[in-house]
Amino acid sequence: MIDPVALTADLVRCPSVTPVEGGALVLLEDLLTKGGFTCTRVDRGGVSNLFARWGRQGANRTFGFNGHTDVVPLGDEAAWTMPPFGAVIKDGYLYGRGSTDMKSGVAAFAAAALDFVTDTPPDGAVILAITGDEEGDALDGTTALLDWMATNGEAMSVCLVGEPTCPDVMGEAMKIGRRGSLNATFTVTGVQGHSAYPHRAKNPLPAVARLVDILASHALDQGTAHFDPSTLAVVTIDTGNPATNVIPAQTKAGVNIRFNDLHSGASLTEWMQGIADQVAADFGVRIAMQVKVSGESFITPPGPLSDLVGKAVKAETGRDPVLSTSGGTSDARFVQHHCPVVEFGLVGKTMHQVDERVAVDQIVQLKAIYGRILADYFA
Repeated sequence: MIDPVALTADLVRCPSVTPVEGGALVLLEDLLTKGGFTCTRVDRGGVSNLFARWGRQGANRTFGFNGHTDVVPLGDEAAWTMPPFGAVIKDGYLYGRGSTDMKSGVAAFAAAALDFVTDTPPDGAVILAITGDEEGDALDGTTALLDWMATNGEAMSVCLVGEPTCPDVMGEAMKIGRRGSLNATFTVTGVQGHSAYPHRAKNPLPAVARLVDILASHALDQGTAHFDPSTLAVVTIDTGNPATNVIPAQTKAGVNIRFNDLHSGASLTEWMQGIADQVAADFGVRIAMQVKVSGESFITPPGPLSDLVGKAVKAETGRDPVLSTSGGTSDARFVQHHCPVVEFGLVGKTMHQVDERVAVDQIVQLKAIYGRILADYFA
C-alpha cells in the first residue's frame, strides 16, 4: 500500500517553484515505473511534464488523472513559521508550499492508481498526466501532454483533475466547468501640456476614467443554469506622473473579466472595442486595446462522470458534492477539448498562502475517494 501522506511529504520537499521541476517528477516517474506504469517525459519549452500509463494503449476504457507539481513562489519567506519545503507535520497538518495546491492531490491519485492496478488489475488503462506548468503561463504543460498524446495515439476516455475544490469541508463540491478569464489593457494617448493651460493639451485621464466607469458599471449578465453572473474588475490605472503641473500624454488601465457561457473572448473583445472607440471619439484621444484570453468558459454537462465521482464522494464523506463552476481557471480548460472532465480535490483554504498546509486525514480520505472512483469505473 502506498502511503499518500508520505508521498505528499516527499513531493513537498521538492522545491518545484514554477517552472523548476525540483525533483518532483523524477520522484513520481521512479515510483510509477516500479509500479508497472509506462512513463514518458514530455518536456517542452523548458517545462517538465510526465505521462504515465498502466495497461494497453488504445484500451476501450481509459481513466485519466491530471494534476501539477509546480508551485507558486514563497512570498515573504521570513513570514513562514514552518520551513516552506520542510513538509513538517504538526497538529494534524502537513505544512509546505504546494501541500494543498496540489501535491497532496497528485500523491492521492498516484497512490490510489498504484494500489488499484496492483490489487485489482482492471480491464482497461489508467493514465496520469502530470505537469510542471500549471502555476505559470501554462503554454507547455498540460497542452504539451495533450499534443504529445494526440501525436502518439494516446487517449483518455474521461479525466479527473485533482485540484482543490472544497471551500470548507471535504466532499462539499466538485467542479463540472470553469468560467472563462480575459485580461484587457487600454493605453489612452492624448497630448502632454501645462496644467494651467488645459486647452492646449488633450488629457487622457478623463477619458480613461469614463472608459473604466462604463465598463465597470455594466452588468454583463444575470448568470446561467450552471454559472454565476459574469464579473468585470478594474485592476489597475497607471499614469506614473510625479508632476502636479503637467497633464500627462498617456495613461493605462487594466480589467479582468471572469465570464460564463453566455460570452466568449471574441464577443467580449468586440464589446470593449466598441466602447473604447466611442470614448476615444468623445474625448479626442487614441485608445489602443490589448486582450489576452486565458481560457474560454466550458462545462461538462451533469451525467455519468459527475455521477461516478459524486457517488464515490458520498460513500467516503457522507456528503453529496455540489456541482460548481466557481473559482479561477485550471488545466481542465485544456482537457475539456480532449474528453469529458470534472475536478475534485480537498479543501483549498490555504493554497498560495504563507504557511500553506493540508489536513493529513484529508489526504488519506482523498486517496480513498480516488480509489473508489477507479473501482466503480472499471466495475
